[in-house]
Amino acid sequence: MYNVYLYILVAGLVSTLIRVLPALFIKKKIENIYVQSFLYYLPYVTLAVMTFPAILHCTDHVLSGLFALAVGTILAWKSENLFLVAVASCIAVFLAEFLYMIF
Repeated sequence: MYNVYLYILVAGLVSTLIRVLPALFIKKKIENIYVQSFLYYLPYVTLAVMTFPAILHCTDHVLSGLFALAVGTILAWKSENLFLVAVASCIAVFLAEFLYMIF
């Protein structure tokens, strides 16, 4: 059973080193505009990569997840209200799943 704790310790050390080493070795400001652009968009891309599969596979049917994604994307494009986007996406999933249940 101690192997589980060893694995958790190693994973924690690796995760910490990945975050700490760049801060230790990069002392001056990054002036390359391509690297700056990459680092600026990196959190958004990471969040999208983690959420997109969950959107598709958290429902009973992939198409209901795609429908909710489309509704959320359109509302996010038109409005800046995050609560409205979240509620409308949830309603879209419920409607799509209800239609699957009927037909």
